[in-house]
Amino acid sequence: MRSAWLVGWMSLFFVVGCAGRQSVETPDHEAIYDAPLDEMWPSVREYFDSANLSFREDRGSLVLETDWKEEFGGSKISGYWHRYMVIGKRETPTTSKLWVIRITKTVNKALMAPGRQIDWGVNRRIAAGDSPEDGVSTEDDGDRFSFPRGENGFYVDSAQGTRDLNMEWKVFRGIAPKLAKQEQFVPVKLAARAPGAKEAPSFTECGQAIIGLKKRVQPGGVMLLGELHGTQEVPRFIAQSVCQLVTSGMPVSVGLELPVENEARVKHFLQSQGQEADWLQLMEAPFWHSPYPDGRGSAAVANMLEQLRQLRALGLDVAVFVYDHPKLTGQKREDALAATVLSHVKAAPARFHLVVSGNIHSRTAQGLPWAPAYQPMGRLLKEQLEDVIALDMAYDSGSAWICAADEVGRKLDCGVKATKGKDNGDRFFVHVWDASNAEGYQGVFYVGRVNASEPAIENGLGRPSDAEPLAPTGSTSGS
Repeated sequence: MRSAWLVGWMSLFFVVGCAGRQSVETPDHEAIYDAPLDEMWPSVREYFDSANLSFREDRGSLVLETDWKEEFGGSKISGYWHRYMVIGKRETPTTSKLWVIRITKTVNKALMAPGRQIDWGVNRRIAAGDSPEDGVSTEDDGDRFSFPRGENGFYVDSAQGTRDLNMEWKVFRGIAPKLAKQEQFVPVKLAARAPGAKEAPSFTECGQAIIGLKKRVQPGGVMLLGELHGTQEVPRFIAQSVCQLVTSGMPVSVGLELPVENEARVKHFLQSQGQEADWLQLMEAPFWHSPYPDGRGSAAVANMLEQLRQLRALGLDVAVFVYDHPKLTGQKREDALAATVLSHVKAAPARFHLVVSGNIHSRTAQGLPWAPAYQPMGRLLKEQLEDVIALDMAYDSGSAWICAADEVGRKLDCGVKATKGKDNGDRFFVHVWDASNAEGYQGVFYVGRVNASEPAIENGLGRPSDAEPLAPTGSTSGS
């Protein structure tokens, strides 16, 4: 049995390989331990201790529950939190597995879906119906967690729980070599380490896994995100995407639709310690003081830059570039946008490029209703690069900070505006269609209910009030 285990682990080792060759996608099947559950469980406790994820456990139950942590990319405004429930399962008398349930909630009642006013307590109800008989608790028998594995398995107040295969495989890769008692087979360091960094963290909390993201990621690839400016959720989606990719071994460059004159300031900030002087240097640029702040300079964007800076400070391979040419208009601007992005992509063919812009620039089809010959940035890039995917933003109704022409069309009116979308659940996800639509989009990235983010300058020139630091060790919850 042990020899079979060793062969299995060696196979996993060679499949995973080094960070440059391995796939960033988490396997869609369960991790099975070739050890009885009672032998495996002490290593589970050790893993969560080493990751600085404090937990409570009813001894003998083989179930532990971590404390609440603020979720990566969250803020004092949105208030997302999470915890893990870890359940040991006996597969056979000699093999075992873990179920990791990730429970995420928000303390912001405005974000709570109607009809979810349920007390948060010991009893955790599964969304099988509305009657009390549908609820189950941790004291029920062994089948209590055999619920459907949909993206939203159960709800409690504003909380939701999901089976987290990504975390299950992280734990497996962390403790399986110890169980094999083979010192030469050490845990694989999947994180993409920044140039010059001495080390990268073996565990970093990156928020709930974004469904469908990693399947679309390859070295040298470009993902264009066509956004609605001025929301809290898009910057959070970007920060979580970057974190989940770099901790899976893929170095990432983020392209922002900020003026190219800000390149040096942004680069300096990303490599800084994030002190008050660093914030002043970043925020003193004229861009942040525009009389018509259109959402690209929001507090959420500033908070996202802080999240990316913290990831780099941990030793993870994160880069940011800017590419807007606001002094140009029309086709000349699109040409300049594409040329700048193209130069960054060609200069770093081993990296994945996540490029966010207004959703006209990211289209890959020719023409606009008022300009049939128009060539958007996305189309120009797709003509010159092999791996370009353009995703339009999908969201549930809410609000955004938007600049729009006033009633007489003489000037821009900027402020919080209502937005109308479609409810597709609470989870972030990427969905690609079988064919492109009329605008040249190949799919959508979904961010749930949107909430407006006001201009960062409203908080002064210093650190935005909602920018929360990562834990000092980098091994617990981000943001």
